[in-house]
Amino acid sequence: MLVPLRCILETTEKYNYAVGAFNVNAVCQAEAAIKIHEIFHAPAVIQGADLANGFMGGRTDFMNASLEDKRKGAENIASAVRKIAESSSVPVALHLDHGRDFDSVKAAIDAGYTSVMIDGSSLPLDDNIELTREVVKYAHARGVTVEGELGVLAGVEDHVFSLSSTYTKPLDALRFFKETRVDALAISYGTMHGANKGKNAVLRKEIAIAVKELLRHEGINGFLVSHGSSTVPKYIVDEINDLGGKLENSYGISLEQLKEVSRMGIAKINVDTDIRLAVTRNVRLLFSNIPSLRNDEHLKGVWELMEANPSAFDPRVYLAAVMDTVMYNFIPSESVQLFVNAVKDGVMEGIGRLLVEFRQIGMARFVEARTFDEMKEFYKEEEK
Repeated sequence: MLVPLRCILETTEKYNYAVGAFNVNAVCQAEAAIKIHEIFHAPAVIQGADLANGFMGGRTDFMNASLEDKRKGAENIASAVRKIAESSSVPVALHLDHGRDFDSVKAAIDAGYTSVMIDGSSLPLDDNIELTREVVKYAHARGVTVEGELGVLAGVEDHVFSLSSTYTKPLDALRFFKETRVDALAISYGTMHGANKGKNAVLRKEIAIAVKELLRHEGINGFLVSHGSSTVPKYIVDEINDLGGKLENSYGISLEQLKEVSRMGIAKINVDTDIRLAVTRNVRLLFSNIPSLRNDEHLKGVWELMEANPSAFDPRVYLAAVMDTVMYNFIPSESVQLFVNAVKDGVMEGIGRLLVEFRQIGMARFVEARTFDEMKEFYKEEEK
């Protein structure tokens, strides 16, 4: 069933664990992501980034995606997730990651996303609050969950880029929750976007603890989110390089730290890079095991893009050669089915290991699902 994200977040608060939130860029990836959650009886948070919507709208140069591209892509992924969720045995939330502006967020909500993030972290605090408040007003009137961001994470993810971090100030976070009425807040506390988070990245868990304690003191039922939290498994990086890739200085956040903060107020942990790496390794392995696919009429373009970009691990680099498969799950041949299977297996590997580590197994039954109409009434009561 498709549910507002807040329903899932409330369970993390009650049972003191964190839910993984996983980014997808193709219909088959969404299918695999939900499937592995069903296998482990875990509530699912599927994320489509703002520019991923542009890609799903057919814009292979997604960094230049227009609002119309994003709207089309949001409808594609939301339609696919809705169909899967209708018959799923676990609750599924579809969340917009790093919404760039009000119009992009509105397009996602109108397409059927059940949760959205508006990223105003690059703005002055007052402007960030104003933008987030505007999104909250539109989303809550439709029963949709909203996540904001405060503080700046270093690293690169789509249009999000910063050389250095600006840590979230706990008192600013309290003010942000009070003035925006946002459901969740992504904080900057030592995580980084991308595959190079530093060899010894350290999370400042005291920031998460302080924010959560302030919220409790004020009686605010808000949730904290950890962005840039991929673990970047060394074994996958090594395998990619053994298969012709050229990844250097690839380090993630340690699982031990993520598991620790999941018990200290972090309710949602965003993961993208781990999935990208597992998928890329699998696709390289497929071409290595079956060299004839390099000249296959449907997959030749995929291989050529991979060969031309050995340091790239974002599947969108080579998925651009099979956009009908990406957007509509079109499978014209047995070779493309092999390719899709490799992609799906990578998604399930990247997610499955973390569902275990985050103690998410078996938690689906504890989620108290509410309809969007019920959430509308909930937010009306909260405003009083």
